[in-house]
Amino acid sequence: MPSLPVLSPDQSAEWDASAVAGGVALATLMECAGRAAAAVLAARYAYRLRDGVLVAAGPGHNGGDGWVLARALQRLEIPVWVTAPPGSGAELCLAMAARARAAGVREVAPDGPWPSIGVAVDALLGTGARGAPRAPMAALLDRILDLEVPIVAIDGPTGVDLASGMSHGAPRADLSITFGGLRRGHLLARDEVGAIVVTDIGHPPADPAWPTLVTDHQAADWLRHLRSRDHKGNRGRVVIVGGDAGMLGAARMAGRSAFGAGAGLVHVVAPPESVAALVQAEPDLQTLAHRLDQPPSDALLDLVRRADALVIGPGLGRDASRRALITVLVAEARAAVLDADALVAFQGAVPELRALAGRPLVLTPHPGEFRTLFPDLAPGRELDPWAAAAGAAAASGATVLLKGVPTVVARAERPALTVAAGNPGLATGGSGDVLSGIVGTALAQGLAPEIAAAFGAQVLGRAADLAARRSAARTLRPMDVVAALADLWREWEVLRLAPPVARPPVLFELDRPQTV
Repeated sequence: MPSLPVLSPDQSAEWDASAVAGGVALATLMECAGRAAAAVLAARYAYRLRDGVLVAAGPGHNGGDGWVLARALQRLEIPVWVTAPPGSGAELCLAMAARARAAGVREVAPDGPWPSIGVAVDALLGTGARGAPRAPMAALLDRILDLEVPIVAIDGPTGVDLASGMSHGAPRADLSITFGGLRRGHLLARDEVGAIVVTDIGHPPADPAWPTLVTDHQAADWLRHLRSRDHKGNRGRVVIVGGDAGMLGAARMAGRSAFGAGAGLVHVVAPPESVAALVQAEPDLQTLAHRLDQPPSDALLDLVRRADALVIGPGLGRDASRRALITVLVAEARAAVLDADALVAFQGAVPELRALAGRPLVLTPHPGEFRTLFPDLAPGRELDPWAAAAGAAAASGATVLLKGVPTVVARAERPALTVAAGNPGLATGGSGDVLSGIVGTALAQGLAPEIAAAFGAQVLGRAADLAARRSAARTLRPMDVVAALADLWREWEVLRLAPPVARPPVLFELDRPQTV
């Protein structure tokens, strides 16, 4: 399937303008959008349509989409009513309203009696809206939100800024229907936008410089497939350095996930007392005892040189000596992942980190680590993780995997990759260690650093979704995610061999995150 762009409102407007410049009239885009929304509505809520649909249509182009939707439902003899706030509207919206009225679509006053319905449609404000809705639209929105029926939003719920994900008031939607690609706010306000369906309405190809969404189809294509003549030496050698006293579990989880991702050989380098416990708990892992406050031995340097990828940081500890150890080991590695304590070690020393970026290097900060390492970029991370990750990649010279909702992967002069898989069950200690093991294996198997990072994040999120369905997001542990990897590989093999049947105009569907 084609890449799905993740758009800012300005890029969305630019895309519409590009379509118009290419000969697609704006009215045609609106007709396609309204009819695509009707098709999705009928597929998702067929049993509720017989009870009627109320469309709240605003004065702009979002409202025009709503009028087209109402006309399409009316043509199918589905009971439908439109309610619109008083005042003038955009010329194209007024034209679509006139067509709908001529087709027999009924109207109800915003403050008058409303019929009993099965579904409400929020088509009040669209992608470019900013700030809280003003009266009288705010009163109409409040009344819509009080209805005890599913709410379907066109573009996104009114009151959600689709640039930043900021919510004004208490907007909600059970389903958001959008066009051509995702908007940034969809991925920043997952609780408010509900499930998301992206439909095709005839846009030209997206600008390749825009961020894109990572899908299961893409990730399944990136997955290295085993061959009958494979041996442990060509499936990737991964070395994990960490597991200091009291933190052995971090290195253990990274090692388990590296094996779960398909690595052929996994070594863990840890202090002697940690190694003594590890060989009993994880006999699959090979080990090398080395005190982390000491310079690397010849044996350790030789191990790192022979490895395909180095993962350093899970349970590494924060002693002042760690930065020197990391610097020497990364300089000897073919490719490296820096996670957790290995990131904190470079606080105030990003130029030293940049000096290590002559090889594939992936940084995997969570928000706190990002703030420690890139304090100047941290204030904008929550509202614009794309700019924050891109700035960090430029400053460090590395690929940056900025964890969050969504996760953003940035590398200088490459379009950002966006990962929306996962659920709150991943908000536990150890999830990052699992991620670092998967990314390390992907690097060891030859994926480019930005692809390895995006692949690892998608794998982690999707395995967590499978594990949450098996038990619950609330009870999810990192080891449950590792255990679900086998199910994910089987699911992706089915996806690769027998892709689902296309269902135009639907391009992509993203379910709500599992929160139970």
